[in-house]
Amino acid sequence: MSTKVDFWFDASCPWTWITSRWLVEVAEHRDLDVQWRPFSLAVLNEGKDIPEEYRAHVEEGRMAAQVVAGVAAEESNETLGRFYTDLGRLYHEQGRVNDPLAITQALTSSGASADIMDRFGEFEEAVAASTRAGLELVGDEVGVPIIAIDGVAFFGPVISPAPHGEAALQLWDGCLALARTPGFFELKRSRDVGPIFD
Repeated sequence: MSTKVDFWFDASCPWTWITSRWLVEVAEHRDLDVQWRPFSLAVLNEGKDIPEEYRAHVEEGRMAAQVVAGVAAEESNETLGRFYTDLGRLYHEQGRVNDPLAITQALTSSGASADIMDRFGEFEEAVAASTRAGLELVGDEVGVPIIAIDGVAFFGPVISPAPHGEAALQLWDGCLALARTPGFFELKRSRDVGPIFD
């Protein structure tokens, strides 16, 4: 029986991109039913006291988050996954984060309806609702990635670079064990490297 995995992402977040690529690799070797879920760091940080530079970054990502919600509403989960893959490559591997042309390009290459870009404002409440749904599972003191495994959710893992092969599967097995442990809340250490894409 498949393990249901819900993965909330804001496409502008490099840490979430790294984790998503790890999850995609794991899904090839474990029986995972990955459901992609829209998230907006701009919505998360509304009314919060955050540095202006970071606020500008998350506000720039608001449009893409609404487009993601549009793809989620009007296309299949498989198409949404392709869209995130194509957009993430443009954003994080080609350095085009929050570039509207990259969003349009990813819609086209993934097979999603290109006119979602013209109507992104229609999905403002949809992305806010999806963001709230993720936060209801983990609390509002975190961001993305949020992973829910068979309904048990946590923030993370935050990794850089992503492990591959057997190491990727070992990390998954560890996450699965934590998710299935009643009363588990937190495991954390300070970051000493930035996002490493490989």
